[in-house]
Amino acid sequence: MTNKTENKHTIESIGEKLDQLGVQLERAQIADYVQLLNRPKRLLLLNLMTGIARGIGIAIGFTIFATTIIYFLQKLGALNIPIIGDYIAEIVKIVQAQLNLESGIR
Repeated sequence: MTNKTENKHTIESIGEKLDQLGVQLERAQIADYVQLLNRPKRLLLLNLMTGIARGIGIAIGFTIFATTIIYFLQKLGALNIPIIGDYIAEIVKIVQAQLNLESGIR
C-alpha cells in the first residue's frame, strides 16, 4: 500500500511541477518567441520597424539636445565674457552657417 501511496504522491508532485513550469513558460512568452523564429519574414519586418523607430528617436533626441546647447551658447555669448564669448560666438556662427547651408539644399 505504501508503494501506491508513494507513486501517487510522486505523480502529484510531478504534476504540480509541470503546472509551475507551464506558468513560468507562459510568463516568459517562449511560445511567441518560437513562433517568431519560425517566421523569418515577420522577424525581419519587426527588426526593421524597431530600427526605424530607434533611428527616429535618436534623431529627435539629438535635435532637442543640440538646440538646447546652442541656445545656452548663444546666451553665454551675449554675456560678452572676453575670451569665452569670442570662442562661443564663433561656434554659434559656424553652426548657424551650417544650418543655413543645409536648409538651402532642401
